[in-house]
Order: sequence, then C-alpha cells, then structure tokens
Amino acid sequence: MAKIMNLDGTQQLDLTRGTVEQAYDRWAPVYDLVFGGVFAKGRQAAIAATNKIGGRVLEVGVGTGISLPLYAPHLRIFGTDISEAMLDKARQRVTEGKLKNVEGLAVMDAEKLEFPDNSFDVVMAQYVVTAVPNPEKALDEFARVLRPGGELIILTRVSADTGMRRFIEQKLQPVVRPLGFRTAEFAWSRYTKWLAGAHGIELAERRLIPPLGHFSLVRFRKVDVAKAA
Repeated sequence: MAKIMNLDGTQQLDLTRGTVEQAYDRWAPVYDLVFGGVFAKGRQAAIAATNKIGGRVLEVGVGTGISLPLYAPHLRIFGTDISEAMLDKARQRVTEGKLKNVEGLAVMDAEKLEFPDNSFDVVMAQYVVTAVPNPEKALDEFARVLRPGGELIILTRVSADTGMRRFIEQKLQPVVRPLGFRTAEFAWSRYTKWLAGAHGIELAERRLIPPLGHFSLVRFRKVDVAKAA
C-alpha cells in the first residue's frame, strides 16, 4: 500500500484524532444547517452512484446520517464516525425514519477500520479524506475492506497545485484546521500518487461537482484479480 506522507513531506501532521473528534463534536448541533444545502448536489451524486452498485455499503464519516435516507432500501448500510455526538444525531435519524436497511452505527477511526478484509461492495467517504490525520492510511483502509469488483466512492475537496488559489488555500489552512479540515495540500496529484502505490485499485471516474468546482466525486474500483486472470 501507499506510503503515508506528511503535508509538506517533512513536518509532522497538523491534525490529530483528538482535534478532529473535538471539532466534529462541536459541529454536530449545526452541521446539517451549515453544510446540508451546500453539499447537497455532491451528496446526491455519490448516493446515486452507490445505489447503482448495490450490496453492502460502508459509509465512513457518516456524521449526522444526512445521507442515510437517500440510499435505496435494498442496500445494507453500516456507518462509522469519529464523533459520538454526530452519531447520536444519526441514530435519531435512523429511528425517526425507520431506516431498516441501516445495519449499525459505530464510533470508529477511519485509519483503523474494525472490519475484515473484503467486507463491503461500496465504501463511501464524503468530505473525509481531508479531515483525517493520515489520509493515505485511511485510503488504504478503505481499499482493504472493499471487496474485489467493488468501488470506493469519495467526495473530496481538491486543492490547487499552483497559482493564487494555492496561495489563498495555504493562508487559510491555519484558520480552518481547528474546525477539523484542511484547505491546502490536497491537489489531484496527491490522489494519483496514492493510486500508483495502491495495488489492485484503478480510477473509474473523476467528476467535478459544486460548489465552485473545487470538489470532486471520485470512484475507484478494486480489481477482481481472479476474473482479470
């Protein structure tokens, strides 16, 4: 699997599990209000892609469960999140919506998923990769628990490699870090570098989505080695 990189290749990581957990505990009461509408189109596109695949789905970073009612009822969903406060909201949504296709919800570290290899047909991660301390390690975990022939679907912010936008993103990063995410250091080249070192994973699609075209819906497919042979 791919080697874990620090943000600039030399310094220590700028986020810890504790930082992220505390940040999203604080976000829990207002997350749907602040981000529900802003990320609606991306969320709908990601769920539509998942519904076409079907089977058993792991949503990493399920948060308040805002996506859960959108999944087709024949899918089986398990949601994880680092924040207990977020999951309390998700549990309430499952109960009120009588979402019988949700197998379970659990506090779990995206970098240390507590599932056996090849457990899910789809692994979904919405706006998660830029919010974990070791993004490449999390991507490796997503690939590990994915079944051959399955897909890793991520919604992610893609930062700029150069230019004024990169300058602004770097200046904003210290401001947004306490909020639990990053603005810089996630150019597309970083994802392609991970992909090059991730055995048996191929890019199926990359699609720009709102807002501002700074975000992408990305589908990675796990190659079924037996069928390929």
